[in-house]
Amino acid sequence: MSEKVLVIGANGQIGTELVLALRGIYGAEQVVASDINDAADVIKDGPFEYVNVLDPNNLRKVFEKHQPTQVYLLAAILSAVGEQKPRLAWDLNMDGLLSVLDLAVEFKVTKVFWPSSIAVFGPHSPQYNTPQYCVMDPNTVYGFSKLAGERWCEYYHAKHGLDVRSIRYPGLISWKAAPGGGTTDYAIHIFHEALKTKSYTSFLSADTALPMMYMDDAIRATISLMDAPAEQISIRSSYNLGGISFNPEQLAAEIKKHIPEFEISYAENDPRQAIADSWPKSIDDSQALQDWGWKLEFGIEKMTEEMLKNLSK
Repeated sequence: MSEKVLVIGANGQIGTELVLALRGIYGAEQVVASDINDAADVIKDGPFEYVNVLDPNNLRKVFEKHQPTQVYLLAAILSAVGEQKPRLAWDLNMDGLLSVLDLAVEFKVTKVFWPSSIAVFGPHSPQYNTPQYCVMDPNTVYGFSKLAGERWCEYYHAKHGLDVRSIRYPGLISWKAAPGGGTTDYAIHIFHEALKTKSYTSFLSADTALPMMYMDDAIRATISLMDAPAEQISIRSSYNLGGISFNPEQLAAEIKKHIPEFEISYAENDPRQAIADSWPKSIDDSQALQDWGWKLEFGIEKMTEEMLKNLSK
């Protein structure tokens, strides 16, 4: 049976690149992009549907029409925006997931992907080499909606046999799409400003280290996880995925190797600082290596070079 893939939230930072990658694998007509907004230009070469994850009837019609074998649910409100709109963030992140899980069971979807985040960890989680299993006490709406979502994913696998898979993404860095309102967005903005004005004011302090990942690695990890045989998937909540951990000062130093006149300064009292302070500094993702062979390709040097080269075009 040929695959029919539905990507919900296809206009986002992950979605646009994931749709392109999946269409390269399955063919453009087999990958249905969907979003609450009109299709982004880069994904207009294949089928597109309007989807509002808070409208169960709308979701059902899309499932009935396309009968997907795989579903990627990427629609979410991220950390910084979630603190401004907490109730909407909870409703969208949680009700959207439950609606998709229910429909996936009903329509016998083969596999479901749902992204979690390092935001599931909190101030009492180990901050360095944060393990797969530890204290998790997130203090943002985004974080505890993702933690609750992980429990639902595991529950649907245990109770309904649904093959649902997930990754706890670190901060994601891409030149192709705009960031979506997260605490790690500085690591994208800094490249744009370095090329445009040769200066940047970071909303995080100089020594705030966070796990990050170049988008090429994140897309490759997502597809590798979904391609792995079901018997190799030992974690049905969400896999830790570690990237490269660095702080704004280290990233600025790397950029200065390419743009010597670049200067960085630091804002004070930005609310995103408190969110970042509650997150891990580095992640242990050895379970992903063990189960499905995950391996990072882009370090900070290679990532910086790629970002500047592509944004310069």
